[in-house]
Amino acid sequence: MYPNELMKILEDNAYVRTGGSPEELRCAHYLQDYVSKFGLNAQLQPFDVPMAKITRAELTVDGVSIPCTGYLGAGNYDVEAPIYYLRDTDPISLANAKGKLVLLDSFVGYWKYQDLLKAGVAGYITCNGSLFLSDRDIDQKEQRTYVHQGNRMPAVNIHAEDAVKIVRSQGKLARIVLEQEEWVGQSHNVVVDIPGEVEDYIAFTAHYDSTHLSIGVYDNLSGVAGLLYMAEYFAKNPQHYSLRFLFCGSEERGLLGAKAYCASEENIQNCILNINLDMIGCLMGKFISCVSAEEKMVHYISAMSAELGFQNDAYQGIYSSDSTPFADKNVPAVSFARNALRSMAGYHDRYDILDVMSGEQMQADFEFVLAFAKRMAAAKHPLFAREMPENIRAKLDNYLGHKRMK
Repeated sequence: MYPNELMKILEDNAYVRTGGSPEELRCAHYLQDYVSKFGLNAQLQPFDVPMAKITRAELTVDGVSIPCTGYLGAGNYDVEAPIYYLRDTDPISLANAKGKLVLLDSFVGYWKYQDLLKAGVAGYITCNGSLFLSDRDIDQKEQRTYVHQGNRMPAVNIHAEDAVKIVRSQGKLARIVLEQEEWVGQSHNVVVDIPGEVEDYIAFTAHYDSTHLSIGVYDNLSGVAGLLYMAEYFAKNPQHYSLRFLFCGSEERGLLGAKAYCASEENIQNCILNINLDMIGCLMGKFISCVSAEEKMVHYISAMSAELGFQNDAYQGIYSSDSTPFADKNVPAVSFARNALRSMAGYHDRYDILDVMSGEQMQADFEFVLAFAKRMAAAKHPLFAREMPENIRAKLDNYLGHKRMK
């Protein structure tokens, strides 16, 4: 596959593809058709996802209307309470948060949400965007089911410029009105199998959905193109291990596709390794390999990089992508990416565009991943233990909400 063909894959799918939407399904059908060129058959595996449509979202502070978007899945509310700028969720900051609508300038993950619930806040306001860019885009956030676990609260998102104005003016009283329709929809994983000499298999993953503000070229049509690149090679070159290419749906909504796949013991029992591509092939930035496995894999990848003369920062950790649910099931996993500065390549916003991508750089990155994959697929025995080191297990438990790190 040539650089121009890789760029064509990005161009063909450069539209918003949020999890569970008709546009996401359109991309899934594109992937089905594309792999058929290699003589491969792709299966669409549906899974349920919560869906919502905001019909009314309003925020007023001291009687002044503030542009906002309501959190999908947060329910329906009309709440008025004092507003409080919550700088952090440490005990001292939270001591004054009870009964108030709190303004946050950070992401609300599982443990922060639990802190807000325990503190008895009336709801929360988050912000996105930059004071130094001309756009006034306000991202569409979601109160994820695995985060609230039935304990929902009102929430809206505003632009950073308005957040600064609220704090500067020492706003006193806020009101959130939120109305939405909710239902259960479907997203899909696209699964392509290439049989090997044995049933044990290597799972290749990349998500194909995007966020609400983004056409998701860098994040993550680049990873999708990488999986297609390797599928074309392995379709012509069967290996010792079987290979499964898993194009994951709804990753941007909390790794939902990978979680749905890994929830099945039947799916995961013969998986010896996960190779994940997420944000790769960008013109700018350094190449990284985030290893969720024993440190032996870090040394192996670093040595291979030196052998091939390919710049690579390999380290042990967890990556906020589809590799994490595999690692949670004790499958050794590695995420490959090319990390560019946000000033060089955007993601989750309008600045994730084709202009920051390079067909030649994608090809170079994919060739390195392919070199690693060929070594893994041809090995007569798995090279890495199917267990997680204690330090990685602790990070996984914290990230996935199993157990909080001290």
